[in-house]
Amino acid sequence: MINEINFCHRCGNSLSRTLIEGKERPHCPACSITIFSDPKVVAAVLIEMDSRLVMIRRANEPGQGLWSFPSGYVDRGEPVETAAIREVKEETGLNVSLTGFLGVYSTQDSPVILLVYSGIATGGHLCPGHDAEEANLFNPNNLPELAFCRDREIIDSWSSRRKILSE
Repeated sequence: MINEINFCHRCGNSLSRTLIEGKERPHCPACSITIFSDPKVVAAVLIEMDSRLVMIRRANEPGQGLWSFPSGYVDRGEPVETAAIREVKEETGLNVSLTGFLGVYSTQDSPVILLVYSGIATGGHLCPGHDAEEANLFNPNNLPELAFCRDREIIDSWSSRRKILSE
């Protein structure tokens, strides 16, 4: 990730690499700014409809052509919950109400921090948006090939929570 930044965003000078706070970081020798790469925050929603899970077939990399739940980047200054609701609408055509928070997911060396919610559809019509090749409903026990290795863990957590709430 660090190697992707080569020029100072303040003065345009070439960056050097300097050990700061135990990590090699891009540093501008001309204006003395150190670049700290921010993570990318992603909001996702697992939506139950007719006892099935709403899934989209991804139209873009990573995971193009594979299935996942609706998700997308949170814009700077946008509340995460608002981003989650917006992404569902953009990718599935559905209006959604968030019903709970499932968790935060991240992995070593990835800039993505994923915040996952559960939700229910409150309107709209299930149809793929510009970031999806398809949108469909699946039995949580019979899912298509998933786009990300963490998806199974997240769906299992969601399924366990559903089971507890229905008892």
